[in-house]
Amino acid sequence: MQTFTVTTRERNEMVEITDEVRGAVGASGVREGICVVYCPHTTGAITVNENADPDVVHDLMLWYNRIVPKQQAGFRHGEGNSDSHIKTTLVGPSMTLIVADGQPVLGRWQGVFFCEFDGPRRRTVHVQVVGG
Repeated sequence: MQTFTVTTRERNEMVEITDEVRGAVGASGVREGICVVYCPHTTGAITVNENADPDVVHDLMLWYNRIVPKQQAGFRHGEGNSDSHIKTTLVGPSMTLIVADGQPVLGRWQGVFFCEFDGPRRRTVHVQVVGG
């Protein structure tokens, strides 16, 4: 398993981690298999989406914040970050990618992103690559 750190600067942001994932896959030596990218934090998530146009990330964050605002009547979690937990559940803590020819398989416009929903923070991401 490979592990790396992501440092976020905003409460809600998406940080592209494609290069780090590619590095972990390359370091594994696996040529054909699967790669799991996992975030062990309850207010951070992993997704694959377009990395060519930054407006896509903007629009995603706008939508997440609109459907789950920070202050919501009825939230009871004492830390004041219930919205962060909900957003993380919507996106998910992990992503599974196919590995072919020693590289994660991604579409032309796709990148892997760490989604921060309770920053700024220093986060850990794990990458497990298995050949088969």
